[in-house]
Amino acid sequence: MLKRLYARVLALSATRAAPWWLAAIAVAEGSVFPVPPDLLLIPMVLARRDRAWRLASLCTVASLCGGAIGWFLGNALIALAAKVIHAYHAEHALAVYRDRFAQYGFSVILLKGLTPVPYKVVAIAAGAAHYSLALFLLASLITRGARFFLVAALLRRFGPAAQDFIERRLTLLALAAFVLIVGGILVALRV
Repeated sequence: MLKRLYARVLALSATRAAPWWLAAIAVAEGSVFPVPPDLLLIPMVLARRDRAWRLASLCTVASLCGGAIGWFLGNALIALAAKVIHAYHAEHALAVYRDRFAQYGFSVILLKGLTPVPYKVVAIAAGAAHYSLALFLLASLITRGARFFLVAALLRRFGPAAQDFIERRLTLLALAAFVLIVGGILVALRV
């Protein structure tokens, strides 16, 4: 079943609609969706290695758009949560959180943008902390761009070998991706 799904995604990755789906998933992943766009980027680059840079660029820009949506969601949610924060007399805790994010936010965004911690968590947290949108987008551009361009570069360079590796170890790689996604969500919930 997994091999049929992989073959179907690989075939669909070469279609004209695939870049639209990649962009939609990257936007959604930056704001609300827990599945990373790499799961579509990888077969798309394998299907059309000549478009690796274009696909990585698309994925990066769409991810930044999703991150901006996440930032605005975090900003709005914290404004809505102000009454709850006040009811628990947690204004000081919120101020400390904002101060820490102001101090370490750029590093946090750079680090977490490369890890399995869902990007939307970082985006929403940055918005909730009222972290500078411009700095958030700059750090996101660096970290998300590095991630997607690294994937594209490796697949462009080692395409047939990478495809063979993926196809021979598909079940193991799918399990590892699942564990990383769930682990990232669990880590994000504890942070």
